[in-house]
Amino acid sequence: MLTATQPRSRVAAFVALMKLRIIELLLVTTVPVMVVAEGGIPSLGLIVATVVGGTLAAGGANALNMIVDRDIDALMERTKGRPLVTGEISPTEALVFALGIEALAFVLLWVAVNLISALLAVGATAFYVGVYTIWLKRTSRQNIVIGGAAGAAPPVIGWTAITGSIGIEAIVLFLIVFFWTPPHFWALAVRYADDYAAAEVPMLPVVETAEKVARQILVYSVIVWISSLVFWQVADRGWIYLGTAIAVGALFTGGAWQLLAEDDPEQRSKRAIRYFAFSITHLTALFAAMAVDELVGWGVG
Repeated sequence: MLTATQPRSRVAAFVALMKLRIIELLLVTTVPVMVVAEGGIPSLGLIVATVVGGTLAAGGANALNMIVDRDIDALMERTKGRPLVTGEISPTEALVFALGIEALAFVLLWVAVNLISALLAVGATAFYVGVYTIWLKRTSRQNIVIGGAAGAAPPVIGWTAITGSIGIEAIVLFLIVFFWTPPHFWALAVRYADDYAAAEVPMLPVVETAEKVARQILVYSVIVWISSLVFWQVADRGWIYLGTAIAVGALFTGGAWQLLAEDDPEQRSKRAIRYFAFSITHLTALFAAMAVDELVGWGVG
């Protein structure tokens, strides 16, 4: 049976379904891209509509993910406090909520932004839930590699919100986040490998040796670094972006190298969490540098 809750805790439980802390990365990878695509600061109304629409779409996707995963969430220490596990919200309530905010996101983006951005947002949700959550998460060690495509949609949506089309710049931005997602998530999974093993989820740190996982993290970190430098070229960015991309890329890759070189399991777990935390800083700094570079106007020539 559902537990009795006060109205405020019910509201908090529905908000928890959206996993808003994860959605913070949506802001990081959307607004700076809009500045670059605009060649300056876009209208406040367009920024708000894009961010709110994207937040609702991502929140709906996260809620649908929790509905599907409520059985394994109950087995994992990290997730056993989620609303569908504790009984604060029923699966039916969560489904109505998720589909409602997803529909609202589509309408808002279509009316206030453009149709292509709306389609990209709901398409990312469909991919995340259908391909990653339902199909790959429980069956493939490459689950987060392929499933990460959904998380790489926000910068593309930011670009299409301004331009109405997908250009080479948007594709490279997609690739940066797409390749960033596996090392970011694998580092977290190193720390919580026992949780995933208990739930029989074949995350890479569960099914491969620590050395192989660290090697994969290193490979992807190098690809992210290269992709960030490719964006400097194709988007004609300036020295601020270039310097930031080189610096944070070196630190990101260096952290992966240290993780590969670590032999002690306890220290490896600590390094993995530090790498996970820095990966967020890395992405934030990289995208912020795009916007600052555009606004300051320090070119390469």
